[in-house]
Amino acid sequence: MDEQNQQQVMLLGVKESFLIMSLEKKLEEAGFPCFFQTMSVDGINQGIENADLVVYYMETNETLKPDVLHYMDERLIETNKRLILIGERDDTDEVTNQLHGDMICKVFPRPLDTEAFLTLVKDELTAESLERRKKKILIVDDDPTYIGVIRDWLRGKYRVSMANSGLRALTWLANNPVDLVLLDHEMPVTSGPKVLEMMRSEECTRNIPVIFLTGKSDRTSVMQAVTQKPEGYLLKTISREKLLEELDMFFRKQSGEI
Repeated sequence: MDEQNQQQVMLLGVKESFLIMSLEKKLEEAGFPCFFQTMSVDGINQGIENADLVVYYMETNETLKPDVLHYMDERLIETNKRLILIGERDDTDEVTNQLHGDMICKVFPRPLDTEAFLTLVKDELTAESLERRKKKILIVDDDPTYIGVIRDWLRGKYRVSMANSGLRALTWLANNPVDLVLLDHEMPVTSGPKVLEMMRSEECTRNIPVIFLTGKSDRTSVMQAVTQKPEGYLLKTISREKLLEELDMFFRKQSGEI
């Protein structure tokens, strides 16, 4: 079986209706394994890690839950997954207004153009194959603006996920392997050095490389971090070009190229 056929599509909907089951059949026949989850926090949480592409099939005049949409938006960003949206124009407009636009690869009206849909799925999963070869980086920072900027800087070259707290990062890392963590120093509740200390104490995370990316440049903060032997300590004043250069150098060293 080739790599494309091992990739999975998660179908989201209010219920597994006849139309959704028909779409599942068409996907399977085209060589794309798929599975259904309810459009809920639990459904999204249970399925998104196993999905390579998410398809949300909306019922006509579906009652939307803002908390569920917000959660889906967060999880799409964290896992770097893309969404295909299917539904009536008024319904899909309401969804697109509440999600980050770069997470939505296309909106299809109903009735669905199945041929165009399957072509897009193929294209997205082919792109996903290439994406899988990229190094995976988790950015940990409580500043949503800054974390978004860094994600945009890196996403063209790396697979990027984000966590907005130390505890969330630790929970995420327990189930998701990454090649590098970019870690802020000063965060509420669990500081960067504390996160690194906790990572080093757990078998599943102790060998994950960590580079601090922080605004803390005073000697005390630097020494506190350096004593834990991270792979690097970079300041937030770093430029995009310099950050990419540092990361490229790090991964080349890791692979033994230099």
